[in-house]
Amino acid sequence: MKVCKFGGSSMASAETIRRVAEIIRSDADRRYVVVSAPGKRFSADIKITDSLLTAYHESRKGGSLKELIAPIRERFEGIAHDLGVEDKVDLAALFKEIEAGIAASPIPDFAAAQGERLSAMLLAAFLGCAFIDAKEIIRFADNGQFNAEYTNDVARKRLAAEGSLVVIPGFYGSTSAGQIRTFSRGGSDVTGAIIARAVKADLYENWTDVNGFLTADPRIVDQPKPIPELSYRELRELSYMGANVLHPESIFPVRKANIPINIRNTFEPNNPGTMILPGVLQHDRLITGIAGKKGFVSILIEKSMMNNEIGFTRKLLSVLENLNMSFEHLPSGIDTMTLIIADTEIGGKLQELVGGIREAVSPDRLEIQSDLALIATVGHGMAYKPGTASRLFTALSRVGVNIKMIDQGSSELNIIVAVAGEDYEKAINAIYEEFIN
Repeated sequence: MKVCKFGGSSMASAETIRRVAEIIRSDADRRYVVVSAPGKRFSADIKITDSLLTAYHESRKGGSLKELIAPIRERFEGIAHDLGVEDKVDLAALFKEIEAGIAASPIPDFAAAQGERLSAMLLAAFLGCAFIDAKEIIRFADNGQFNAEYTNDVARKRLAAEGSLVVIPGFYGSTSAGQIRTFSRGGSDVTGAIIARAVKADLYENWTDVNGFLTADPRIVDQPKPIPELSYRELRELSYMGANVLHPESIFPVRKANIPINIRNTFEPNNPGTMILPGVLQHDRLITGIAGKKGFVSILIEKSMMNNEIGFTRKLLSVLENLNMSFEHLPSGIDTMTLIIADTEIGGKLQELVGGIREAVSPDRLEIQSDLALIATVGHGMAYKPGTASRLFTALSRVGVNIKMIDQGSSELNIIVAVAGEDYEKAINAIYEEFIN
């Protein structure tokens, strides 16, 4: 039994939806289908979810909601007409409901979820199969936290009672009171994984517009090699550090049930893509992939006898907790400790953060460096080959890249370095040439 998730590019038009239907019909084991909202049809196009969120926010500023959602309605009507299902899905009634729901909703989640809902309805009508609204089986707490175990029980029972093929919208669910809540963007991947766990699938297929994971970002490295297989843990590291083929949180539901994930390309369905498997994999290459992100700040805190001061780290991190900030890394020495924090976490609160640190731990010196990039070199093979770090540092030195920070986990699954933002692309290419080429 397989669970399939199709992304926004796969659901962007009637033409692509027909491709999706062919893929589903080609394998009787594909029984549960999760879909995203229609994505871009061309580079200048606007994703449906972005249009819905714009409609929500602009209507709060006095804009006409009917006019704001009119282009969205026209797009869905066009898809329904081209698929020949306009008589099976009452879009006029649905958009009246959507307009009223957006107007009444205190948060944007209801608006954001409607693209997935309509997308799933149209596909189910075209396939002539059952539709189950995600709000009936995906449960969130009132504070917006996903309730995994309750959802698993409800989804398992409800889906087991359905027929041979079911379509479910991704990205959202509801609270016990019926309020729509969403995952973070790209959350349809998470929904697919949740459904795979609930039905105890043999395989979770995630269909997108690329042939799986690549060893590096193709916008930086020219024609990087594909990754045929990687482990859950390697996926987690690469996704977290910016390899955005799959939502980083989608690993957790399938990991509990040891369900493999297959990343496939809707537009090249014969390509085997990337298989993501439990356990440690032995690769021909020393490393599996390289990923990174820009936009970090480092805050160096230096204080004599820091190592003897009981509670120093707790006091430091309490400053971040009070400001509702998370940090990426915390490398330390005997008298030094460095916070690596994303720009998006700091926002406009840098001075407040610095002031809080000074008050909490009274450092002898505090130094801030901005515009940093983090690069992760990932692979189980590094644990079995001495000298990997030396090769990495030599490769960066060879092209004149200065390393600002080094962090290697005890499992030797990855080595993370911080470099100046202006050296980011140069550093990734250097690492790729050393280990992959």
